[in-house]
Amino acid sequence: MSSRVPVLLSSSSVFPEPTAAAFEMAATVGYDGVEVMVWTDAVSQDAGALQGLSEHYDVPVLSVHAPCLLVTQRVWSSDPWERLNRAAQLAESLGAPTVVVHPPFTWQRDYAKNFAPGLAKVQQRHPDLSFAIENMFPVKMAGRWFVPYTPGWDPTETGFDAYTLDISHCSASRIDALDMMQKMGSGLKHVHLGDGTGEGRDEHLVPGRGNQPCAEVLRSVAARGFTGSVALEVSTRKATSRPAREKDLRESLEFARRHLAPASSAAPAITRA
Repeated sequence: MSSRVPVLLSSSSVFPEPTAAAFEMAATVGYDGVEVMVWTDAVSQDAGALQGLSEHYDVPVLSVHAPCLLVTQRVWSSDPWERLNRAAQLAESLGAPTVVVHPPFTWQRDYAKNFAPGLAKVQQRHPDLSFAIENMFPVKMAGRWFVPYTPGWDPTETGFDAYTLDISHCSASRIDALDMMQKMGSGLKHVHLGDGTGEGRDEHLVPGRGNQPCAEVLRSVAARGFTGSVALEVSTRKATSRPAREKDLRESLEFARRHLAPASSAAPAITRA
C-alpha cells in the first residue's frame, strides 16, 4: 500500500461509466483498491465478474456498498434483508472486510422496526465483516425539509457498532464532519471522502473544492491509528471526457494521500499514466 490507510475508488465515482471502468481507472491513477457500489449494472452484482476485474487490473475490492439507494430497491430482491445478505456474501467472496449500509427508508416499516436486531443476526453469520452504517441527510422537497430515514439520518442517535462517515452527507446535513466523526468515536470503520458547500444537497465534490474539513478529518483518521479505509466518493458525471474524469480522480487521490501521510514524512508521488 502507498499509505498506511488504504485509499479506495468507489465505482460510483466513475458514473455514468460502468463498474468495470472503476477498476481500470483505479489501476491507472494508482488507488489502493475499489469500493463496489452494487447497483443496476450486472457486473456490480456478480462476484465472478468482479473477481476477474480485480485480478486483471491487480486492484483488490476492499469494501462493498449494499444496494440501499432508491434506484437499487429491486436489485437482487425487493426484500432489503435479502439484499443485505447478498451484499455480505459478495464481500466475503471478494475478501472485502467492509459492507456499507444506509439506515432504512421510512416506508420500509418492517425492515426499520427490526433493523438493529436483524443487523445483529447478519453480523453473527458474518463475524469477519464490518457492517458500517452511513450518516445520511434530510431532503428538501417543495420548499419543505423532511427526513426519509427511520429513525433518522444520523445513525449515532440509535447507536451501532460500526459507522461510515460520509463527508458530503455531513455538508448536505449542514453539520461539521469533525463533529460527526467525534460522535462515531471508536465505531468509525470507513470514510467516504467527498466535499460539499453546505447548500443542503448532496454534492460529492472533489475534496478541497467545498468547505468541509476534509483535510482535518483525514489527518485525524491517520493520527488515531485507524484500521479501516477511505473511499473516494465524488461525482464526475459532468466530466466531458475520460481524461477529465481521471484528472478529478487523480486530484482526489493526491489530496487523500497528502493528508493521510504521517506528519514526519511527505506523501509519495503518484505515478502519471
